[in-house]
Amino acid sequence: MEIPVKKNETYIVDIIDQGYAGEGIAKIDGYTIFIPGVIKEEKCKILILKTTKSHAFGKALEIISPSKERVETECVTYQKCGGCSLRHMDYEATLNLKREIVQNLVDKTLENKIKVKKTIGMKEPYYYRNKAQYPIGYDKQGDIATGVFANRTHDIIPMQECKIQHPISEYLAKLVVNFLRENKIPAYQEQTNQGIFRHVVVKIGKKTKEVMCVFVVNQKVLPKEKELVDYLLQNFKKEYPEYILKTVVKNINTKNTNVILGNQNIVLYGDGYIYDKLGDYTFKISPMSFYQVNPIQTEILYNEAIKGADIQKEDVVLDLYCGIGTIGIYASAFAKKVYGIEIVEQAIEDAKENAKENGIENIEFICGDVEPTLADLLNNRKVQPNVILVDPPRRGLDNITIQNILKVQPQKVVYISCNPATMVRDIKQLEEKYEIKGIQPVDMFPFTSHVECVAVLKLKNI
Repeated sequence: MEIPVKKNETYIVDIIDQGYAGEGIAKIDGYTIFIPGVIKEEKCKILILKTTKSHAFGKALEIISPSKERVETECVTYQKCGGCSLRHMDYEATLNLKREIVQNLVDKTLENKIKVKKTIGMKEPYYYRNKAQYPIGYDKQGDIATGVFANRTHDIIPMQECKIQHPISEYLAKLVVNFLRENKIPAYQEQTNQGIFRHVVVKIGKKTKEVMCVFVVNQKVLPKEKELVDYLLQNFKKEYPEYILKTVVKNINTKNTNVILGNQNIVLYGDGYIYDKLGDYTFKISPMSFYQVNPIQTEILYNEAIKGADIQKEDVVLDLYCGIGTIGIYASAFAKKVYGIEIVEQAIEDAKENAKENGIENIEFICGDVEPTLADLLNNRKVQPNVILVDPPRRGLDNITIQNILKVQPQKVVYISCNPATMVRDIKQLEEKYEIKGIQPVDMFPFTSHVECVAVLKLKNI
């Protein structure tokens, strides 16, 4: 097939659909073109940026006929940073799109074409992130700067008000930059692996109002670190008297890597932790541990999972990829026993602390890779779970874990997913033995293309 478009040429197209990342889809002579920032049923003038044998990528130059779902965005950098790829759409329209994305995956992959439920959105879908990671680098004038990386690059876009980050995160990052400039402390440059300051990481307990600030540095010695901590504490207290900057931590990362945090943490102020509450439970959060970045929607997500699991008082529950134990602790109130498995050692330590903090005795956390640890639990310790909760990373479940689930055949499997494509792929392997009772999307990341889902599976013939 001859490619009907050419790179760097413009075309007028109709947007006929939306892709899995929220991008618009157009066709010319049956040839597919993906265009970010446009909406189904719009007519656009586009520039072709790249062509392949099967499809092309374009850029919208002009919206000739805008959709009724298009809105004027209040963010001036979203098109550059790529963080909020759906910022140009009405919020209700983004919720509908996310449901459609999951429904399309179901229809294409599963035998049971179950109707996906309406996405649960936020009442106030702004400033919801309780964690921010800001790179420290240099702007075009050679001054130390922070902000966000431009989409698909490591060029820093100078910080302006972000509509999804908590304002405290930006405030602390700007304070750090001011101090570095005034004291001529060099930023890290990844091209040469030289310089000192790499990132500022901020974590916020939305209900406790406790704040953690992490300095990620390229060497153990940070010049004037005590003065920097004092500078943050003094200014923060004046600006946000209702919050407490509870701890400041120095994280050492000397590797030439895209991974933000290194393995060594040195507490400069406080105790190295903050706490936050989800529902009735208190959770301890360390620099290294994973904690959901939108706690308001996390409560909804977990309540949907627990409701779907319908745990009975004699049930044994497995919580795979348990992190710091959040969903397992939720489940413990209903179950006889809960076992949580997680590979990150610090997360397991925090999970054990969280169980102790909440007075929970019927839960056991095990550090290890899920696949062999689960196999040991089933085969050697003879644990017989009635319910399995899985909350895997974006890559989904591996085949060994899926086969173990099929071997054990718990009455219910509740799959919490941050990637509906891998979730549907995994459910297909379970579908012969399990009936899909429901799929509930939850909007954890408003105005982005990401959607979390809770899928409830029940063993057939019981």
